[in-house]
Amino acid sequence: MRTTVQIGDTIRIIEMVGEPTYTGKIGIVKIIDDIGQIHGTWGGCAIQPEHDRYEILQHA
Repeated sequence: MRTTVQIGDTIRIIEMVGEPTYTGKIGIVKIIDDIGQIHGTWGGCAIQPEHDRYEILQHA
């Protein structure tokens, strides 16, 4: 099973540093930018994999 996130995956945010309101949000990955931040349908903040925690619920 794949352990890295890819565009189209559904993820749940476990913890986003400095953004407690994002905890538990679920969304679909739309963009992974050049520095590896993950953007998706959960809101305006990007996940920074080196700081934030998330889990992949469903692979695209």
